[in-house]
Amino acid sequence: MSSGYRFTSAKARGGALVTGGGSGIGYATAIALAERGFEVTVASVEDSAFLPEHISYVRADITDISEHEALVRRVRNPVCLVNCAGVTSLVRGDLMELTPLSFDRVMGVNVRATFFLTQTFARHMLQADATENYRSIIFVGSINSHVVGETRADYCMSKSAVAMMSKLFAARLAGDGIMTHEVRPGVIRTPMTAAASERYDRLIVEGGIPAGRWGEVDDVAGAITALALGSFPYATGTAVDIAGGLQIHRV
Repeated sequence: MSSGYRFTSAKARGGALVTGGGSGIGYATAIALAERGFEVTVASVEDSAFLPEHISYVRADITDISEHEALVRRVRNPVCLVNCAGVTSLVRGDLMELTPLSFDRVMGVNVRATFFLTQTFARHMLQADATENYRSIIFVGSINSHVVGETRADYCMSKSAVAMMSKLFAARLAGDGIMTHEVRPGVIRTPMTAAASERYDRLIVEGGIPAGRWGEVDDVAGAITALALGSFPYATGTAVDIAGGLQIHRV
């Protein structure tokens, strides 16, 4: 997790909404965007106690689609949405034992809620006054969109849907100057991966991750921030693997 928050008077870049910003990748991303001049609003079901005072916090469950409009209206001059909120399988295990409860929960957050929040945010950007600021929508996907995680079937399928979602919004919005990107983390040290830490430690020791280490939340937040700043202004519909090479197919 990012530490030592340093608020700066960087160039004002407009408003950014980060979902799932109460911890992990979302928290680190909110900090990084604020440091680079974005007026950041975090939406999370987690406690806001550790968020700096310069970042606005909204306790929100994005699966409640009826609240999306009010949530987005809290973001002044909306120019950036980071879809970081997500959940994984209730229980890791054989897909033959996957329950409807786990499947519906994962799809409800990672796909349904994310799609409709993005739709609402995009409408607000389209209706907003003209701005010189770079505008973007960034999806936090996963390398499991294309690398099989046998014990998390519902999660993998949801992230495959997110990958296509990013492309669809990119195709629809590029003509309006709104660029869409997907960042695909690999094995990142977060509360979500803690339950499988021993397995991932072995994977690293056995050479499964060429970089030879865990990824940290700041690795992902740095990539998201670069995209949000418009560092690649002619790119849209892109997918960036932040996985230390785990996604590389080797024989």
